Amino acid sequence: MPVDPSSLRVRLYPDPILRTKARELAGVTDEVIAVARRMIDLMRAHDGIGLAAPQVGLDWRLFVLDVPPGERRSTEGPNPTASRGVVVYINPVLSAPAGGLEPYEEGCLSLPGIRGDVLRPPTITISATGLDGKPFTQTGSGLLARCWQHEMDHLDGVLILDKMLPVFRLKNRQAIRDLEESV
Repeated sequence: MPVDPSSLRVRLYPDPILRTKARELAGVTDEVIAVARRMIDLMRAHDGIGLAAPQVGLDWRLFVLDVPPGERRSTEGPNPTASRGVVVYINPVLSAPAGGLEPYEEGCLSLPGIRGDVLRPPTITISATGLDGKPFTQTGSGLLARCWQHEMDHLDGVLILDKMLPVFRLKNRQAIRDLEESV
């Protein structure tokens, strides 16, 4: 059944779609392009830097991302820490990271008001297909690498609640309960 992009909205926890493992897309179609554009609009409207298809109710392996350059983020070098504008990732795959994990505070558009430290590798490589239908591979660090991993988790039905350090799960316990009871 075709998707009406105008009907898409950001889904909030505990919506079951957020726990669904997304399926690969067969290719880049007009529908995929229209959905990606709508997701970019929603991401911007909610002041996000990433948005995965399950967050708008679709079980597609697709996410959009825009990590702007900033004080300590750059699009330059072998391992950029920011994206060059908005990027669409179709059927993305992350490489196995080398090295240790670093804590950093994360939030999520599907978990409003909930923030906490999550341990992730600081540098990672991603391979995906772009909106132009061409495959690409990129290595990134910092917030860019973290955002890739966060959005990939969404494609596997994993939320920051599952990876947050225990002290932050405790701190957010009431906010989580409030979201669960608002259904």
